[in-house]
Amino acid sequence: MCLVFINSMSFCLFRTELYSYTEEPEFSLNRDYFEEDFKNHVKGRRWMELSMEEQRAYVMRLLDALEVTDRDKRLKVARAILYLAQGVFDECDTETDVLYWSRHNVFLLYDMGIFTALLELLSMEIDNNQACSSAVRKPAISLADSTELRVLLSIMYLMVETIRVEMEGDSPERKAARETFKTELGSPLFNGEPFALLLFTMVTKFCSMNAPHFPMKKVLLLLWKTILFTLGGFEELQEMKVRMREQLNLPPLPEDSIKVVRNMRAASPPASAMELIEQQQQQKRGRRSRRPLVKQDSLDTYNERDPFKNDDVRDEEDDPEDMDSGIEGEVDPLDRDVIIQPPPPPPLLRPPTERLSFPKGLPWAPKVREKDIEHFLETSRNKFIGFTLGNDTDTLVGLPRPIHESVKTLKQHKYVSIAEVQIKREEELQQCPMTMGEEEVEDTPAEILYLGMLPSLSQYVIALLKLLLAAAPTSKAKTDSINILADVLPEEMPITVLQSMKLGIDVNRHKEIIVKAIAALLLLLLKHFKFNHIYQFEYVAQHLVFANCIPLILKFFNQNIMSYISAKNSICALDFPHCVVHEMPELTAESLSPSFVNCTRSCSMSSIWQPS
Repeated sequence: MCLVFINSMSFCLFRTELYSYTEEPEFSLNRDYFEEDFKNHVKGRRWMELSMEEQRAYVMRLLDALEVTDRDKRLKVARAILYLAQGVFDECDTETDVLYWSRHNVFLLYDMGIFTALLELLSMEIDNNQACSSAVRKPAISLADSTELRVLLSIMYLMVETIRVEMEGDSPERKAARETFKTELGSPLFNGEPFALLLFTMVTKFCSMNAPHFPMKKVLLLLWKTILFTLGGFEELQEMKVRMREQLNLPPLPEDSIKVVRNMRAASPPASAMELIEQQQQQKRGRRSRRPLVKQDSLDTYNERDPFKNDDVRDEEDDPEDMDSGIEGEVDPLDRDVIIQPPPPPPLLRPPTERLSFPKGLPWAPKVREKDIEHFLETSRNKFIGFTLGNDTDTLVGLPRPIHESVKTLKQHKYVSIAEVQIKREEELQQCPMTMGEEEVEDTPAEILYLGMLPSLSQYVIALLKLLLAAAPTSKAKTDSINILADVLPEEMPITVLQSMKLGIDVNRHKEIIVKAIAALLLLLLKHFKFNHIYQFEYVAQHLVFANCIPLILKFFNQNIMSYISAKNSICALDFPHCVVHEMPELTAESLSPSFVNCTRSCSMSSIWQPS
């Protein structure tokens, strides 16, 4: 009955990131509230046994119950809806069943108008001054201070992420619902502004210390997925670039830069000082040492594959001392294998067109601007003729033959970007404003979002960078810094070693997810604004530079990168939906110790419980 989805693993990962390990007891609480209400209205049957009409009728009853004035009753109903969005896991036997029923229920909830009702409740919670003032006066914020917000944001995140991901077996109704939902999120339908701006408002309100109880991890994850859904990912952006270049009568893109980067070999971190000293000592002993850990050039792969590479070229740049030491000393086993291997057969020559697309030493085709050709000709004419011809790139009279060949090669790789066309258009509008008239700007989702962000753009950028700084692994807790752990800390202090280790892993995991969400969000905004208009991209980038974004990024590299990358801040047994489908194994301090040891950047318990 249940379908096996191709990308179910990544789908599970996004659900796992939504919940902290401290929220684990709330899974059973959601189930209890649902079953209590469900058994009062549906006797002796399970949710899976209901027909579609019966399920719609029950969801409609829950929607009506969301409008009650009693805050506690509303929270119970919201938890019941969250249990449906989570996939009624108590009736499922496998994780695949949970994902199937979650997807089924989410489309049902959206069809019944649950998202609009949740949005109204979210706006009420944001404007709840009593809760904000109470949180400000508290010496320490815990998980209990953001219960209503966490439930609402969890349901909305599950709906956005589930509907965003397209599956192979989706019906035409679901595809139409996806496009409708995408349009609604990107349009100014919610209080005259896109949904993403409401989430940006939550971020700035949190960073200004006016609402320290806001669950920032869930807000950032929902904001990231909303931008990803409404504007599109890298693949959608590439398709939009292709269509735009066709509209502007520009040559097609030579390649997809994202795909090229994915095929490149990863670069190793640079060698440390101790490794360099050890290398020098081994060379002095006259012994050939193994190659140290140096920064690996990712272009080597393409050099090896290049059929036009000259086989007669030898390693003339090798150090003579290295060669001598290799003769006198013992040959390294790794090098011995290279020597014994027979030479590879000569590769087949490809057509000249492929040579232009993949030149020697580069994984992508080079791009030459018109200004580069003009500058080259200006320099050459001054050298050989003594005068210039302005922007003329066609007249080559009086220049030697090699210059002709160089200009021909440059023109073969000439590339006109969309940004250059946009800049030229802006210059024409400034020079002839009356003749050109008013420019017609298309209301794309990126344009609508930029117009909404523009009045408070600097505040949004500073708030995101503040959160990124607070989540940096090398940051130290300060009394005046924002507390990003409000939605991960339990009400009571850990009293056992096991609880402390579990919380330490959860805190590091919490920070990693925040960093991931902010980095992805900024990257998406920059790329889409650059495509929408180059000046929008430059304005956002200018605010990032003014807010010290570059030193903040360098701060992430001011540590042991290998330890940071290889650290495993996760407990698989506690990940959702694994923890609700399978029996929970007994966790001990010994079973958590390897993960805990890897978490070298964990803050101390005193900094974890730093008051806000």
